[in-house]
Amino acid sequence: MTKVCIIGDHFMLSDIFEEKLFDVIDREELTIEKHMFNWPDEPLVHGYTTPGMDGLKEYFGTSDDVVERVGDADILITHLAPMSSDMLAKLPNLKMIADSRGGPVNIDLEACRERNVLVVNTPGRNASAVAEFTIGAILVETRKIRASEEALRKGDWNNVYYRADSTGRELCEMTIGIVGYGAIGRLTVGLLKVFGCQILVYDPYATLSDEDQKSDVEMVSLEELLKRSDVVSLHPKVTPETVGMMNADTFAQMKQGAVLVNTTRGSLCDDDALVEALTNGPLGSAMIDTFTTEPVPMDHPLLSLPNVTLTPHVAGASVRTVAYAAEQIAEEVRRFLNGEPAVNPQ
Repeated sequence: MTKVCIIGDHFMLSDIFEEKLFDVIDREELTIEKHMFNWPDEPLVHGYTTPGMDGLKEYFGTSDDVVERVGDADILITHLAPMSSDMLAKLPNLKMIADSRGGPVNIDLEACRERNVLVVNTPGRNASAVAEFTIGAILVETRKIRASEEALRKGDWNNVYYRADSTGRELCEMTIGIVGYGAIGRLTVGLLKVFGCQILVYDPYATLSDEDQKSDVEMVSLEELLKRSDVVSLHPKVTPETVGMMNADTFAQMKQGAVLVNTTRGSLCDDDALVEALTNGPLGSAMIDTFTTEPVPMDHPLLSLPNVTLTPHVAGASVRTVAYAAEQIAEEVRRFLNGEPAVNPQ
């Protein structure tokens, strides 16, 4: 029998991993040990803070604890457990790591390759969740939902947001710019079409689908997108090219009163420039789900601005994300046991 160690948490539940495994693999083939981490009730760790864990990001658990839990298992299924080179040296039986994340930043991939340990992940696991959240974020800002709710709590029934000079706008009269045309960007474009808005896309490494081209979606330069868009929503991968792409120069190219939505990563924005653009223009407002430092420091200037909606990196959190990721992991384990190639090898 193949021994499987499952290390879940309060989001990616160990029981769900096990359930999905037994949907596609006979129970007699596996011996499973399940463990739970106390995330998100306790914060994640970054490798630069711990000796021997350099290069690992956004993980939970200590080296010794994880090694003890994995023991002599053949397969590790996890969401957040770290795996460094030093840890791998203590786990000679380990043959596969199935990481239920879009990017396995908690795993030393090079060390795994050197030891012939297969690593798989679940790209796109939360794409639909983030795309839906993005639509909600856009509506919150363009229809003044957050701002009017705050006004109501202060006793203002409709004195402000029923004025023509301060009320919200409908998406059908607006131009929405999507930066990044990967899985999330494409889904967001598809959802936006229902509203009848003009949609612009910037991604130098992608081409529009035939369906989007027929729907009059335009692929444009970043400069043109920023100049024309009433709302700019960020969805690119984090690379050296995209880190800090929204800075003083790019914010200055945006329309006066434009809205920025960031459900991707905080590192795409220069924090000082973002605060300046929200304080003195051109940004009218923003919806920010991700921050350069997480958890966001309570003295961060964004938390005190009146024209920004903030959420704690929850755009990808949904019930479907949990089930879908576990299904992908189960299929990868089934393929590994049957000698079939992985769908998403790293």
